[in-house]
Amino acid sequence: MTAVLSMEGVDVDLGGRPVLRDVALRVDAGELVGLVGPNGAGKTTLLRCVLGLVPARAGRVRVAGVAARPGRAPVGYVPQRHAFAWDFPISVEDAVMTGLVRRIGLFRRPRVEDWRAVAEALDRVRLTDLRRRPVAELSGGQRQRVLVARALALRPRLLLLDEPFTGLDMPTQDVLGELFATLARDNAVVMATHDLSSAMHTCDRLALLNRTIVAFDTPERLRHPRVWMETFQVGADSHLLATVGLGRPAPARPEV
Repeated sequence: MTAVLSMEGVDVDLGGRPVLRDVALRVDAGELVGLVGPNGAGKTTLLRCVLGLVPARAGRVRVAGVAARPGRAPVGYVPQRHAFAWDFPISVEDAVMTGLVRRIGLFRRPRVEDWRAVAEALDRVRLTDLRRRPVAELSGGQRQRVLVARALALRPRLLLLDEPFTGLDMPTQDVLGELFATLARDNAVVMATHDLSSAMHTCDRLALLNRTIVAFDTPERLRHPRVWMETFQVGADSHLLATVGLGRPAPARPEV
């Protein structure tokens, strides 16, 4: 099986400072992969490297066999919600169409095929009935689905999600988690997230990142506290272990 995303020996420096080192990652079609790690671990940098926005100093990044370059590789990117101007007077379907501006051209009118791609994307995220609604009137979960549709309108092979659960309540997170799992049937999906419990519940595999990939496996096989302690630089009594379902280890019995 050909990997949709392949990263081999990737090093990235920013401002002369090492951010990623020797990153190796493979994501296949049909997979939802969670990218987790502490603040400053390099999650957003890794996504930007896949997009071709940040150059790798060493190694290779390929998406569906194509080298990572802006606008060339078949990648759809879903930014954090605050990155979009929600107070702009624009409808849902027009917001989704903005995702095609690079392809269409800034001063060219969308073609029938472009509107068809927008309609298909809205259908996949279940927003067709709200296509005429101003984006300013949407809930947080609906806004997140607009951003997903905006990326899907490109008909990508790989979908990148940057912290999609931030600021959303638990029922909305559950609905989005089901949506992302459904989208992964047709698109490989990589989701950077701080929500460890949702990642453990939703993702097919998890990539634990702290400058490099510390561990990469299914949630069921990432049951040893040591890899989480190494990734997040926490002790054995950290609440983080309970968050991922490992609980707190029982205190050692004193020697008699």
